[in-house]
Amino acid sequence: MMARYFDVHPDNPQARALGQVATILRDGGLIAYPTDSGYALGCMLGNRAGLDRIRALRQLDARHNFTLVCSDFAQLGHYVQMGNDVFRAIKAATPGGSTFILQATREAPRVMLQPKRRTVGVRIPDHVTALALLNELGEPLMSSTLLLPGHDEPMSDGWTVNDEIGHALDAVLDSGDCGTEPTTVIDLTGDEVEIIRRGSGDPELFEG
Repeated sequence: MMARYFDVHPDNPQARALGQVATILRDGGLIAYPTDSGYALGCMLGNRAGLDRIRALRQLDARHNFTLVCSDFAQLGHYVQMGNDVFRAIKAATPGGSTFILQATREAPRVMLQPKRRTVGVRIPDHVTALALLNELGEPLMSSTLLLPGHDEPMSDGWTVNDEIGHALDAVLDSGDCGTEPTTVIDLTGDEVEIIRRGSGDPELFEG
């Protein structure tokens, strides 16, 4: 079974296509979608089978921090705990190319939490199609960068995604434009800020 391929306009993605992708997600599907930092794999909150499929595709272990990709700051704040300083810094840095690892709240899906630390990654992409899909869904996506084993960069072309791993997905959403550099990953759970991966986001706000 091959993924359904949806080609949408980069500045004004067609509502009908987004609605169809949202239905696939609500029915338990796994999709690939474009962001400002390459393609991501995504499934609905609590979709354990979807996360298992992402782990298999990317050959991830249990220590991997999955990311809740949110549509706005208010939504993000629902799932993670933030003190005032962190709150202000993240607000200033979003939307954009950074993923923040924080302690999860009770609302965060247990299936995606780091088992020992109860942490979760969160981000708000700066990408028209990704945000339009999130707004259509009305809730975040459990996601992971589409970085295949042995590759240094995330996949960034919808046709290639469909061609290479379409057999393992339910839908590919393509709007042509896509970032190529993965997010900067910033761990804010300890006493010291830890930059886990340097990428497209500027960590300057957190390095003080």
